[in-house]
Amino acid sequence: MRLYTRTGDKGQTALIGGKASKDDVRVEAYGSIDEINSFVGWAISCLNQEGFEDIVDDLVKIQHELFDCGTELSNVSKKERPHQLTEEIITYLEERMDQLIDEAPELERFILPGGSMAASALHVARTVTRRAERQMVTLYHEAEEINPIPLKYINRLSDYFFASARVVNARLEVADVEYERSARVFRGSHKKKEK
Repeated sequence: MRLYTRTGDKGQTALIGGKASKDDVRVEAYGSIDEINSFVGWAISCLNQEGFEDIVDDLVKIQHELFDCGTELSNVSKKERPHQLTEEIITYLEERMDQLIDEAPELERFILPGGSMAASALHVARTVTRRAERQMVTLYHEAEEINPIPLKYINRLSDYFFASARVVNARLEVADVEYERSARVFRGSHKKKEK
């Protein structure tokens, strides 16, 4: 198998059912999704130890779903794909976030991204996810008939990465560092539920 095709030497790339410039907003958006996927892979490699099986399972699931999102965005053929995304993946993320928020220490102020290496990778994934979301919003304003699920999913996904990064630090007993000039912004919205 040869990795190079030379078809992109003039700045064009193949889509499902067409072609586009490599700096087209559609290509930028699914390129950012690919970047997220790489940082998720990095986070998984950092979590290769006991006590993180649930988060690793989530992240592997997310990697597959990110490929599905990229496929949706690269499809200009107007034909439905056999593995079209549904609301179920969004519901799953919301349920997992609720569990993670309950486990994480109480949060009142903004925190600095970082802590453990795995949490840092998840924070990078979070910020790249926000960039992908901005690119997708532009694409959705320009293009017609795009499945709305990938945009909703990417919006939830950045929140999932934040919640999971906090839990990773907590399980490793690495304290989050509060932004020293932050006001109290969460006001108990992230408090653990009463048992």
